[in-house]
Amino acid sequence: MWPGAVAYALARFEWAFRQPGCYLNASPVWQPGLEVESARDDLEEVMLHLPHGARRDLGRLVARIDDEFERRTLPDPGPVNAVTVGGWWWSRSRDY
Repeated sequence: MWPGAVAYALARFEWAFRQPGCYLNASPVWQPGLEVESARDDLEEVMLHLPHGARRDLGRLVARIDDEFERRTLPDPGPVNAVTVGGWWWSRSRDY
């Protein structure tokens, strides 16, 4: 991770959650690695390396992000593949 990675990941969710409905693009331009799922991966990685107190604080923010992401997406009925093997957020559909 690089300095500012958490702020960047949170900003991507902020951008996405300002969009209506299930349109959860993390950037005005679609590009691999800029999806909100990638931002969630970054937050997960950072939390693995934070001290307990900081992990708890970031975990509270991530829980709110997860709740909103889950509320605005549906379970993906498709087969499990290399992408969906990661966090549960990769197995959600936002294309409805």
